[in-house]
Amino acid sequence: MSGLFSLPRAEVAPGAVHVPGWLSLEEQRELVVVCREWARSPVPLRRTRLPGGGVMSVRSVCVGWHWEPYRYVRTADGVPVAEFPRWLGELGRRALVAAYQEDSAGAGYEPDMALVNFYDAQARMGMHQDREERSSAPVVSLSIGDSCVFRLGNTEGRGRPYTDVELGSGDLFVFGGESRFAFHGVPKVRPGTGDPATGLAGGRLNITLRETGLGREPANPPG
Repeated sequence: MSGLFSLPRAEVAPGAVHVPGWLSLEEQRELVVVCREWARSPVPLRRTRLPGGGVMSVRSVCVGWHWEPYRYVRTADGVPVAEFPRWLGELGRRALVAAYQEDSAGAGYEPDMALVNFYDAQARMGMHQDREERSSAPVVSLSIGDSCVFRLGNTEGRGRPYTDVELGSGDLFVFGGESRFAFHGVPKVRPGTGDPATGLAGGRLNITLRETGLGREPANPPG
């Protein structure tokens, strides 16, 4: 659960910024409600199966575009994913202004895809890069519920050097610029640390906004 005093904004690496407690409790509750709607239809929350046969421990649902390893498509199992709402794009632009502390930081940012991951107590996310996008625009990450250890690495590989950051409910994390293609992951979730007032009884909800750069194209070509 969040403490009584908010931590200050911190630049973790060039272009990577942590803004603790950025989302109000009301905004968190609203996001939980809409994420539940996305998780039910048209393409429900699921565990993604990787090409090697493994299954991710997080459960995911996508909006705007559907991520499947390792490309974006418009449908999942032949069903179109939910449309990306305009208000979510506006939230992303406000997030960039808050992170980079420049009124112009959100100008031209047009996210068209949201990846929603739900972590239970056992879920983890291995070190990886977000490279399926054709745009190098920043990734905006929003956390609700249980806190976690977020590991931000380097752009060369999955190992050191890396920095561990504690992300709590309502926190904003943005990585762009030199850190846009840094490896990152979630090695640990801290069960029972979330505030039930968010509407999330347990677990961690993470929403990342991305600008795919794909426009109206039907799918991302293999690569």
